[in-house]
Amino acid sequence: MSLSFPTMAAIRFGYGFRPGESPVKNKDDLLKQVGAGAQASAAFPVGGIETRHRQIAALQADLRDIRQNGDDAARREQRKVLQKQAQRAFQQDANARLMQAVTSPSGFYERLSTFWTNHFSTSANKSLPMRLLVPLYEAEAIRSRIGGRFAELLRSATEHPAMLIYLDQAESLGPDSRGGMRQKKGLNENLGRELLELHTLGAGSGYTQADVRAAAMVLTGLTIDRQDMDMMFRPNIAEPGRHEVLGVSYGGDKRRPGDYLAMLDDLAANPKTAQHICRKLAVHFISDQPPGELIAAMAAAWKKTDGDLTAVYGAMLDHPAAWDNAGAKARQPFDFVVAGLRALNAGAGSGEVVGFFDANQEDDAADATDDKGATAGGGNAMSGGMNDGGAAANGMGAADDEARLKKRKAMQTARALGQGALRRMGQPIWLPPSPEGFEESFTAWITASQLAERLRWARRATAQFGQGLDPREFLKTTLGDAARDDTIHVVSQAPNKTTGLMLALASPEFNRR
Repeated sequence: MSLSFPTMAAIRFGYGFRPGESPVKNKDDLLKQVGAGAQASAAFPVGGIETRHRQIAALQADLRDIRQNGDDAARREQRKVLQKQAQRAFQQDANARLMQAVTSPSGFYERLSTFWTNHFSTSANKSLPMRLLVPLYEAEAIRSRIGGRFAELLRSATEHPAMLIYLDQAESLGPDSRGGMRQKKGLNENLGRELLELHTLGAGSGYTQADVRAAAMVLTGLTIDRQDMDMMFRPNIAEPGRHEVLGVSYGGDKRRPGDYLAMLDDLAANPKTAQHICRKLAVHFISDQPPGELIAAMAAAWKKTDGDLTAVYGAMLDHPAAWDNAGAKARQPFDFVVAGLRALNAGAGSGEVVGFFDANQEDDAADATDDKGATAGGGNAMSGGMNDGGAAANGMGAADDEARLKKRKAMQTARALGQGALRRMGQPIWLPPSPEGFEESFTAWITASQLAERLRWARRATAQFGQGLDPREFLKTTLGDAARDDTIHVVSQAPNKTTGLMLALASPEFNRR
C-alpha cells in the first residue's frame, strides 16, 4: 500500500501524528526542522546548561569533602544524600527529554537527536557525576551540531567529559609520559577502539589492532579537569613521539591538542566513515537492509559537501527508497511510547499528557514513601497527627491520607507510562547497554515479550488519557491512511471505547514505521 507523504513523513521520519499539529507537507519542511531544532534550547537539563555546570562543580566539591571525612559511617550517609539528589535530577531530565519528544513539532530533528546520541553512546550508570553529565552531553555536544559537518559533531562528542569518562579516557596516560611514569599508570584503549570501530570507520573496515593502539596514544593528554568536570589537555600525560594511524603519522617531540584534532578530522574525511554513517542512518530510518544505491547517494552528498549532514539527510529524503516499503522498521520502545503519548495528547496548551506528567514528578516525599503509602519511618509521621490536636478525630487525618494515596497513585501511573515503561521494554533514556548503543534491528524489538509489554502500556495509557475519544476517529487521526482495513474493522468492533483505543495502539501499523 502506498501511503501519502504526510503519513510517511510523520511515521517513518518523526514520532507520529499529534492532534492539532499541522502535518509536514514536503521534504523541505523536514529539513527545516534540523536548522530550527539546532537553534532552540532543549528542555533538559532542567534549569539550563549553565546551571547544570554549576551543579556538577558543586557535586565534585561535595564528593571531595566526603573523601576527606575520616568517619566511614558519616561518609556513607553523605554519599547517600548526594546519590539521591543526583538521581532525582536525572529522573527530571529524563522526563523532560520524553516530554520534549512528545510536544515537539520537529519530529525529524528529535529522531536525529536520538540517533546521534545513540551513535555516540554514553551511559549515566557509569558513575555518580554521570547522572548530571549525560543529559548535558546530549544538550550541548549533540543537538546543536547534528545539522552541521560531521567533523564538528565528532570533535564535540569526543571531547565532552561524558565521553571521556564513559570510555575511560580520563584514566588513560601515555606509558612513557612524565605523568604516566610518575603515577605508574598506562594506556587505556577504549576511546581509541570505539572511535575507529563505532564512531567513524566501522567494524571490518580494515583498521588493525596497531591502529587502535596508535589512536589511543594520539588521544593521550586529552582528559578532564576533575574540579569542574570539563575537558582539558595535559601535555605531561601525553605519550611523546609520533604515532601512525591508518598510515598517517601524528605527534612529535612535543604533543599538542592539534595532534588528536588532526586525527579526528582525517577519520571524519575517510570514505569508509561516510559509508558507515550513511548506512547507519538508512538502517535507522528506512530498512534493516537498505539498498546500496541509497547509501551511495548519501555518501556522494557527504563527499560533495565535506560531510555536511543536512545535505546527507537531504540525499536520503530525495531517494525513492526512502518512501517505499512502509512499515519495514519496528518502532523502538522510545518511539512507541512517544508516539502513543503524542496520539493521546489532546487538550489545550501542551496537552493533557504533559500536564499530567508535569504534575506527577516524583519528589523527595514520594521517595520516602513505601508502596503502600506509609512513610519510611514506620508510619510515625502519619500517626503523629493523631497524637497532636486530634486531627484524625475530625476527619482531617483521613482526608490527608486519601489525598496522599491519590497523589502517590498518580505518580505511580506517570512512572509506569514513562520511565518505568521504557525500562521494562529495554530502552531506558540515556542508559544504553554498551558503547554500541541500543539495537536497531526489527527482530530486537518485535518479540512476544515486547508486544505483551506494549499491550499493557496501551491498556494503561488509554485508560488514563483516552476518556471521551472515539476509537475510529482516534485511529484515523493517529495513523492517517496507514490504517489497514482489517485494523479498522477490529477497532470498530471493539466491545468498548477503551478497548478500541488500546487495539489501535497495539496494531501492527502503530508498532512499525
